[in-house]
Amino acid sequence: MFRSTMETPTITAWLKTSCGWSNGVRAVLKKYGLKYEEKDIIQNPAFRWEMEQKSGQDKQPTLEVNGTMLPDISGEELEAWMLQNGVIQKNEAPVNVPLNSACTDAQHEAMRAGVPVSFKS
Repeated sequence: MFRSTMETPTITAWLKTSCGWSNGVRAVLKKYGLKYEEKDIIQNPAFRWEMEQKSGQDKQPTLEVNGTMLPDISGEELEAWMLQNGVIQKNEAPVNVPLNSACTDAQHEAMRAGVPVSFKS
């Protein structure tokens, strides 16, 4: 069970290098100034295995916040969960990417071609 502490949370985030969902999660963590350990499952396949073992599933983004696993979560869902559990207090600061969006087909194609991709909305 999660304990609300309003202290600095311990956060591990299993994310993809370039992904709309992952960038939404990063944006929420940045919005609230939260430090986290990022484990890029594309750059290091061992992190993907670790994520699957800890969470019991293969979807990302997956986060662990103070010992609670949050598998296959969007930025919107993460923000709502953290508010509900007292990890953060509401912050109306804007973010520069969609919080609940996959990459477009064009972004996927650009990534495959090695072209830098902008994730701004």
